This record gives sequence, C-alpha cells and structure tokens, in this order.
Amino acid sequence: MNIDYLDFEQPIAELEQKIEELKRISSGQGVSMTKELIQLKEKSKSLTESIFSNLTAHNIVSLARHPLRPYTKDYIDHIFDDWVELHGDRNSDQGASIVGGIARLEGDPVMVIGHQKGRATKEKVERNFGMPTPQSFHKALRLMKLAERFALPVITFIDTPGAYPGVKAEERNQSEAIAR
Repeated sequence: MNIDYLDFEQPIAELEQKIEELKRISSGQGVSMTKELIQLKEKSKSLTESIFSNLTAHNIVSLARHPLRPYTKDYIDHIFDDWVELHGDRNSDQGASIVGGIARLEGDPVMVIGHQKGRATKEKVERNFGMPTPQSFHKALRLMKLAERFALPVITFIDTPGAYPGVKAEERNQSEAIAR
C-alpha cells in the first residue's frame, strides 16, 4: 500500500507502479515496450477519470485533508516567477498563517496572498495550523491595499480551517480584523 495515495486511489497507485516497472525493465534490457506503455497510460487515465468522477463526500474530505496535497507556497513555486514575499502586519506580528508577496504571472506583476498551514509540526505551530490571527488579517489587508496602490491584480489561495478561536485573538480585536 502506497501511503502517498488514499485508499480509493490505490488501484491508480498500483497501475502507476506497473508503468514505472515496465519503463525500468524496457530501458534496462533495451527492449521497446512503447505499445504496452501507451496502453497502460491510457488505462491509468481512464481509471483516474472513473474514480474521480464518482467520489463520495468522505472521499472529497479525505482529499482536502491529505497531508501531501499542495499548499499556497507549492502553487507559488510552480506557477509564478520572481516571487518576493512581504512579511508582517506593520503593527505587532508576522501573521505567518498568511503568506503574500509580489510575483510575476506570464511576465505581468501580481500580488499573491494565501493561507499556509505548514508541513512539519514545527512549521504548523509557527503558522498556527493555517488559522489566521488578527495580525494575519491585517497583513492580508495591507497587501491588498498595496496592490490597489500599484494597480496589481490580486490572486488569492483560500485554504483555511477558519479564524483562530483563541482568547488572544479576541483581545486583539479579531472580529474587526475580519470585518475590514
């Protein structure tokens, strides 16, 4: 069982493993198995479409919670060029559950803002498990106003369990930060 795949994805994982094994065998022995590889790839594509067109509610939630699914910074690294992260809310804190900055999309400058949960435990704690604090909301607002000032389009990635429900967040006027 491949842990990178969910239970309902295991048939896809097995087929992908067979494809990789066939590639390895054919390159090692100098035998061309192009026809077989094409057939297996088509079967994999068909199987993937079949599985993902019939997902249950539980399957969808499992996908959303999969620990290896991409987060905002993963998308930024693969979609944008010249990413420059902008930090802090300019008042009191980093607001690390929100990442934002200026980047280029197909050569044009854009402002990118999104939630970041973190992968390892230490990073998850630093990023408050992706739950924005008042400082995070202030940071996002500051970046949006900066984008407005320079007429930059804003691209957002929303991936949050919700605002941080702690006493400190309420003491720092979280409801006002959300309302802005």
